[in-house]
Amino acid sequence: MSETHHTTTPSRTPDEPRSPQQVADDVVARVLARAGTALQAGGTVHSSYDGQQLDLEERTSLRRVAGLSTELQDVTEVEYRELRLENVVLVGVWGSGTVQDAEISLRELAALAETAGSRVLEGVLQRRAKPDPSTYLGSGKAAELASVVAAVGADTVVVDGELAPSQRRALEDVVRVKVVDRTALILDIFAQHAKSREGKAQVELAQLEYLLPRLRGWGESMSRQAGGQVGGAGAGMGSRGPGETKIELDRRRIRNRMAKLRREIAAMEPARLTKRASRKRNAIPSVAIAGYTNAGKSSLLNRLTHAGVLVENALFATLDPTVRRAETVDGRVYTLADTVGFVRALPHQLVEAFRSTLEEVADADLILHVVDASHPDPEGQIAAVRHVFADIPGAMDVPEIIVLNKADLATPEAIARLRSRELHSIVVSAHSGEGIEELQDLIADQLPRPGVAVDLVVPYGRGDLVSRVHEHGDIELEEHTPDGTHLRARVDETLAAELETSAARRA
Repeated sequence: MSETHHTTTPSRTPDEPRSPQQVADDVVARVLARAGTALQAGGTVHSSYDGQQLDLEERTSLRRVAGLSTELQDVTEVEYRELRLENVVLVGVWGSGTVQDAEISLRELAALAETAGSRVLEGVLQRRAKPDPSTYLGSGKAAELASVVAAVGADTVVVDGELAPSQRRALEDVVRVKVVDRTALILDIFAQHAKSREGKAQVELAQLEYLLPRLRGWGESMSRQAGGQVGGAGAGMGSRGPGETKIELDRRRIRNRMAKLRREIAAMEPARLTKRASRKRNAIPSVAIAGYTNAGKSSLLNRLTHAGVLVENALFATLDPTVRRAETVDGRVYTLADTVGFVRALPHQLVEAFRSTLEEVADADLILHVVDASHPDPEGQIAAVRHVFADIPGAMDVPEIIVLNKADLATPEAIARLRSRELHSIVVSAHSGEGIEELQDLIADQLPRPGVAVDLVVPYGRGDLVSRVHEHGDIELEEHTPDGTHLRARVDETLAAELETSAARRA
């Protein structure tokens, strides 16, 4: 985003009180003054732990080209449009909270728009108690928005909130360009970044759930049945159509597609459950990495496991969960799962569609809750993530470690404030490696240990059992005797039974 336009406000004396709208204009001006840097300045920075990042090169090569438009001139002809154009105007309603809260929300909307491939030209922020039920902004502000859109030549209006179908239609009738709300914007980003078959199905299901109540008719081109009687007040002979409008056929088609997607997602679940059951059968502890989007979850996974997953300075850069094998400092094996990032007011359609993926969090033995300590409002991010956790059955019962990431960018005051609020926390930098060893020690201490104590001699012919004790158990004593390997250790129940059977056969 290289072009910005600022709203000019009348000059005033320093002691003159500012109106709420002047304060709102100042918020917009500050956000637009940093246009192009709504995402962290400096772009994406990789370390040697991130691997070759081949996916990033592919994604960059598919960025949308500015200046290409496939939009229809008459916006009322279109039912549902993904965010395809680059020039956008941001719209927000500041109903409660402080000036900083309004600025953070608008900057996050700008970051979402940048991630979707757009260019922010201008912004409008209105101070009012609650959105207008008709046009979201009210008639006067909607007319002002129309003039701003025409002046800067924008293609799209992005609203920082979820619009009712009637609000979107009314606002589009005023501004005469495409109107996209925050939910549609996030869904578009998910559609761009989904890679796996399951991820694509989940995103499409969420998009269809969002689209269904927002279908728009096509005027007189629809086939319908005429009312009244022939020869009377009715339309006469030949006016009776097939009896079903096109919009009803579209709704039926969407419902059928949604049912098929739900069946496909359900059919994918057994494979995931089989893998999960295999880990549980082998008593392999699991750790889930969760947190706000762009907090550094993938970077932390790469630092701990050399996974080489995609790392990009963008919101929702990685959607598909990645599970990698890792070892504690004392040699115990566990799995580390990277999950989809969260955001304020995460669309409920996505929470429902990705519920099967989010179950990785509830089934984990430990959650690494990654927080961007350099963000202006990390406490708000923590609250947003925990709000999503509350919607996942069992997630709130899993032990949690707050990982304050990006310590190399955060101020000491912010870190001290967060550590005073979150007692079970640790400060790290996935990029520089600061605090990683301490985090690994903390993971080893928090993971559940095997619960069955054994003290026996394993025959030399069963070296596979000794190897499994080394991999999954906690060895206190190991010595070689003429009869076999003497072990004193703590293991899980299944392995303990196999060891006792082997020792009994030797005897």
